[in-house]
Amino acid sequence: MADAPARPPPAHAAERDEDAIERRTLRDYYIILRERLWIALPLALLISVGYGYKKMQVTPMYSATATMQFEKPDTVVLTQSVVDTAIRSDMELNTALQVLSSGKIRTRVLASFTPEEKKILQRAAAKRNPQAAASDNLDLGRMSPYASGKSFLIGINVVHEDPEAAAIVANRYVQTFMDYLFENAGGKNEDAIKYLTEQADRLKNASETAQQRLQQYMKEKNLVSLDSSQNIIADALRKSGSLRDDAALRLLAVDAKVKQMETYQAAGQNLLEIPEISGHGSVAALKGQLNKLQSEQSMLSERYFERHPRMVELTNQIGVTQDELNRALALAIAEWKARQVEARQTLKTYEEEFSKNEKAWMQLGEMSVEYGSIQRQADVAKANYLDILKRLNDTMTVKNVEKIPLHPLDRAGPNYTPFSPNKSDITRTCIGLGVLVFLGVAVGLSFIDDRIKSAWDVESFIGANLLGIIPDLVSMKDEDKYSLLIDNKQAPGVEAFLSVYSSIKIHSKLDFPKSILVTSTIPGEGKTLISCNVAGSFARHGKKTLLIDCDLRRPMLHRHFKQQNNAGLLQWFEDGAAMEGDLATNPALGIIKVGENLSLLCSGGRSKSPTELLEAPVFGQLLERLKREYELVIIDSPPLGAVSDSLLIAERIDEVVYVCRFNRAYRKHIRLYMRALRNGKNEVLGIVLNGLSPRRIEYYSNYRYYRSYKKYYGAQT
Repeated sequence: MADAPARPPPAHAAERDEDAIERRTLRDYYIILRERLWIALPLALLISVGYGYKKMQVTPMYSATATMQFEKPDTVVLTQSVVDTAIRSDMELNTALQVLSSGKIRTRVLASFTPEEKKILQRAAAKRNPQAAASDNLDLGRMSPYASGKSFLIGINVVHEDPEAAAIVANRYVQTFMDYLFENAGGKNEDAIKYLTEQADRLKNASETAQQRLQQYMKEKNLVSLDSSQNIIADALRKSGSLRDDAALRLLAVDAKVKQMETYQAAGQNLLEIPEISGHGSVAALKGQLNKLQSEQSMLSERYFERHPRMVELTNQIGVTQDELNRALALAIAEWKARQVEARQTLKTYEEEFSKNEKAWMQLGEMSVEYGSIQRQADVAKANYLDILKRLNDTMTVKNVEKIPLHPLDRAGPNYTPFSPNKSDITRTCIGLGVLVFLGVAVGLSFIDDRIKSAWDVESFIGANLLGIIPDLVSMKDEDKYSLLIDNKQAPGVEAFLSVYSSIKIHSKLDFPKSILVTSTIPGEGKTLISCNVAGSFARHGKKTLLIDCDLRRPMLHRHFKQQNNAGLLQWFEDGAAMEGDLATNPALGIIKVGENLSLLCSGGRSKSPTELLEAPVFGQLLERLKREYELVIIDSPPLGAVSDSLLIAERIDEVVYVCRFNRAYRKHIRLYMRALRNGKNEVLGIVLNGLSPRRIEYYSNYRYYRSYKKYYGAQT
């Protein structure tokens, strides 16, 4: 019998390859992000948190700004020359800025600090290096003078690690620059005296207010001796903590004994095995008395019957003793439970006392910080007052007081909010960096990872029909999952295979009889599982179906159906490939009926080079003969990516079903083999996506109603 005439390739085969271009929707990008969530998210968090941590490790810097204003005064005529102190141009203003930045002014500023101010300037350095506190080097921070626009306003901005130090340095630069101008003018002016007088009065009031506040605070908090109060509270805290720990240990011991007694009671064990029970009160005496009566009863039972008066008396005594023993046991348990309650109450009392002392200690600590702050403020206010008073006295003793057009506008105050590091800016940068890294890694991996994952990969990228999605059946036994449709079971996966059956009927353009090849890209993608259950689906719907194992190098169908592999294709070919008679009863072929309307043709052994059979004309003639006797012939073939056997088989069949396992084969390889199949005479019906968990099916596939489908069918699906 001649081979069947070759059909031209489907007209739309080339069109599908042209249409298989990437058109991703928002849902596809959502799938990409969700699939790579646990890779991209930790990496994004690591980078963004690491960046933020590095930026936050920068030493906090505080800024303070003081401003001065220049006016146009009258010309000062001296004995020998004319000194014009006015600022008449931008050049003169810039000159003043350069003078402020000069080393001369800096040297004067360094020499003007009081001992208390020096301590504040050295405070930040001492935190980093304790030896810096003993050094005479003062950290003035970073001073930046600037002119405010086109006005005659000069600002002095100081950046320092300590906010109070920044304010002190900024104000001191203003004072030093004023002194410098006074000296250059040949004397002191009236504005300076007025300014110093106002500053002296203000600082005097500030110093008196700070001292009064300190005295009032000490009176309100009863802080005659702060150290003594701290020592008393610390001793009370240690004592209450020790008592609390001891009470907790006692409670644990009592709880253990009570739990042991309750366990013995629940298990029906002998409570007398517990030493604390057996040694309690009259328990030991009653136990000994009971043992004595039981021993006497045992001895008399050899001589008398149960109704003997002595035996009856002993029985009554044993019962009374047993009741007393039970009451004694109950009393012992009750006493231990009372100890448990008492221990809990004691622990609660000590915990409350510890909490009270701890709260008092914390309040005293807060009070100590506040007291120290108030005291430092009072000392600083007093030192500032004494310093300005000294300057005022020095100024008022000068005979030639000249007018200087300089007025301090705003004094610098400590700003306790650091401008560097800027937490809000760093947080925004970290969030933006994390989002960029997350999106970049997730989307980048999607271009690197070319494996088949979703319905989009099948329909848009590969350009094939998605015949169905088979859930992962790893929880089922191997002997069950290959015969789901044959056994007519209501098990997971049945409805999925029936969906594949329906899709094959819809996409097929050929009527029965016909042959279908089932293949895949690489081993392990589940093509044999699909072959068996698709064949079972057609057989279940009344089609006389033959399942052929054409994986001649590694046959598996006979194992799944628990059959011998002595007869089959290879044996029939070796015996001469006889075509006469009824092939269904040919002993060399050994076709086996494995279910209603379903038969199996095994490989008949293994072959390392099966191409001799597959290329032989008799193989095509055999398939045509089998199509006359069966309505549907389904062929399980080797993977296309492993050997070329499937392409040889595909030349002789009508339609192809391609199997892809989730996250296994690469899309570029699948497109390559699909193109090879379409270039032949075959009709590629589509792809079956295999091995997805139910959760993955919900968001990888385009089956939008999968969740409702599960609700409707319940555990049967």
